[in-house]
Amino acid sequence: MTRKEQKEEKRNAILMTALTLFVERGYYDTKITDIAAAVPMSTGLLFHYFESKENLLLELVKMGTQGPGSVAYDETIPPDVYLTGFLNSIFTFSKEQPWVFNMFVFMGQVRRVGMPEEARKLALSADAVTPTVKLIKKGQKDGIFHKGDPDTMAKCFWASVQGIMEQMSADKNMKAPDPEWIVAILK
Repeated sequence: MTRKEQKEEKRNAILMTALTLFVERGYYDTKITDIAAAVPMSTGLLFHYFESKENLLLELVKMGTQGPGSVAYDETIPPDVYLTGFLNSIFTFSKEQPWVFNMFVFMGQVRRVGMPEEARKLALSADAVTPTVKLIKKGQKDGIFHKGDPDTMAKCFWASVQGIMEQMSADKNMKAPDPEWIVAILK
């Protein structure tokens, strides 16, 4: 393994450790020394990778913004089929990469008032609701989804996904639900 690969591996270890500790203890109750000890590495060495706990937080939020906010709808696919496939992909990827469950919990935490404002604003910018509203409107127009306020429906849809991911983060033995169950709330 090259030195560059070793450095990247250590950086990822720091990120995944911080993610786990932030979810389990909360951002403010996790100290840099806790993260360094859990990696394990010296606190001084950790500061060579991230100059502050807030920089570490921001890097994790940047990772989190690459998730569900990337809903990019292909209009040749019916909206219900698309959302079912999208959820299936999320659940499958999460089982293969369990840190994703923690990322859902983490991003929910960071969006709350009281978190460092730069991180909070960045987390709030990960918008899965707006593209889902468009999907719901198309589904309503096509008679696939029931009538109702598309914005509220999209928020409820994603709230259910958030809750499922949080539960799966807490219960490692929980099986992913059938994505059709979640999409059915829109029908």
